[in-house]
Amino acid sequence: MTREERIQHLNEAIKERIHILDGAMGTMIQRHKLDEEGYRGERFKDFDRDLKGNNDLLVITQPEIIRDIHSGYLEAGADIVGTNTFNAQAISQADYGLEDISHEMNVVAAKLAREAADAWTTKTPDRPRYVAGAIGPTNRTASISPDVNNPGFRNVDFDELVDAYSTQVRGLIEGGVDLMLIETVFDTLNAKAAGFAVEQVYDEMDVHLPIMISGTVTDLSGRNLSGQTPEAFWYSMRHLKPFSIGFNCSFGAEQLRPCVDEIANVTEAYVSIYPNAGLPNEMGEYDETPEYMAGLLEDWAKNGLINIVGGCCGTTPDHIRAIAEAVAPYAPRAIPKVEHKLRLSGLEPFVHG
Repeated sequence: MTREERIQHLNEAIKERIHILDGAMGTMIQRHKLDEEGYRGERFKDFDRDLKGNNDLLVITQPEIIRDIHSGYLEAGADIVGTNTFNAQAISQADYGLEDISHEMNVVAAKLAREAADAWTTKTPDRPRYVAGAIGPTNRTASISPDVNNPGFRNVDFDELVDAYSTQVRGLIEGGVDLMLIETVFDTLNAKAAGFAVEQVYDEMDVHLPIMISGTVTDLSGRNLSGQTPEAFWYSMRHLKPFSIGFNCSFGAEQLRPCVDEIANVTEAYVSIYPNAGLPNEMGEYDETPEYMAGLLEDWAKNGLINIVGGCCGTTPDHIRAIAEAVAPYAPRAIPKVEHKLRLSGLEPFVHG
C-alpha cells in the first residue's frame, strides 16, 4: 500500500471509528535500564560527550529496542505510532553535540516505525497502520524569556526554529511517515514555527501529508505555558488546516476533560487526546492503571468528544490495549458545523459578530 493509499484510507476510516494512538516511548525505553554504553552503541563509543538520556539517538544505536516498542503498541491496538523523534532536531540535540545528525535520526526513526507499521498492516490488510512523524517543542521557547531578570531576552528566534524543524521534517518525509504530529505544544509561537517549516518543506518536496497538532496545558487554569486558552490556541493554529487538534501530556485525563470539552465545540478538525497516566508520584512513577485511565476515556468517547485517543507519559501497551477496548463500542465525535465568523486569538479568543 502506498502512502497516498494509506492517507486516503485514513480519511475514510476516521469517520467510522475512533482511532488509537500509541503510548509513551520514554516510559518503555526506561524499562531497558540502558547505561551510558547502551546509549553510545558501537558508533559513538568514543564520543566526547555523555549521551545517556538521549532517547532519540537510540534509533541509531539500539534500533531493535525502538522497533520492538512500536510493535508492542501496534499489537496492543494502536492504529498510529509516533516516531522516536521528540527531540530529534538540532536545537535539542545541541545538548549532546549531535546537531549534525538530526536529519539522519529522523530518516532512521521513520523507517523503523514504518517497518513495524507495515508488518502489522500485512497482518491486518483491512486495517492499515500509520506512522506519525513526532515533532516536539524543543527545549527553548520563542515567546518567553528564560531569564526572570531580563523579560525581553530570548534564547531562540523564529527563524532558528524553522531551520531546525525543516531539517527534521525532510528526514521524516524521506523515512516514510504518513502524518506530521506537532506535539506537546507549550509555546504557540514554537508550534507556528513548526507549522511554517512543515508547509515550506511540503512545497519544496511536493508532498502534502495530514498535520496533527497537540498542545499541553501547564496548570489547572487550562492554559499553555505561553498563556493561551484551548479555544485561542485553536484559532492560532487553524490556518494550517490540521487533520486533528487536541492535547497530550499535561495532567491525567480527568484534569484535561474541560480543555477537550472547550476545543471539541469550536474546531472543524478531528480531536485527538493522549494524556499522561496521571502525574508522577514522589518516586517518579505514574499511578493511573490501564483500567482506571480507560474508564475515564471511555466516558469521553461515550459523550462524543474524541476522534483519536492514546496515552502519553507513564502509559504502556497495557494502557493502550485497555483504552482501545473501552472506546471501541462508540462512534467518533461528529464534526460540528461552525458558523463562519471572524475568530482571532491573543491569550483569549475573540469572536466578532
